[in-house]
Amino acid sequence: MAFSYEKSTAFRLSQAAKILRLRAGDHLEGLGLHPGQESVLKALQENDGQTMSELAGALGVRPPTVTKMINRLGANDLVRREASPADGRLSRAYLTEAGRECATEIDRNMRALEREAMAGVPSKEKKKLKKLLKQIEENLHAAVNAEAEAGSAKAKPKAKPKKVAAE
Repeated sequence: MAFSYEKSTAFRLSQAAKILRLRAGDHLEGLGLHPGQESVLKALQENDGQTMSELAGALGVRPPTVTKMINRLGANDLVRREASPADGRLSRAYLTEAGRECATEIDRNMRALEREAMAGVPSKEKKKLKKLLKQIEENLHAAVNAEAEAGSAKAKPKAKPKKVAAE
């Protein structure tokens, strides 16, 4: 039997992720946020005062992406940037009081989204789904890391073989 992408687990997962992101956007819009910005606020709520590089690592994005997000969140008075006291070349992001309140509201909104998404799914199945999704995430991280390692090995210039003098 031929492979049918539309019937695959990857397709179903992709479709669910798309609609989940759409609904998350609807919930976040009420808070004046765009999808992705909630992750920055939640990361700062967890560990306030991170550098752009630290945030990028925590969120799995590049530092320029975080800088742009911090600038937008700062324009809405949800975060503030300060030069690092230890190294003036680094800037650190901190939640403002409004940012802390918004982070709390994110939790309420995401709880509502979770209820929408999991309506009708028995508790036992929810636990199983979480476990399966975690395994999928780990598998994909491993594949990305293996590919990155293989790519970096390919990128290294190979030493030219030494010519052996003919006798």
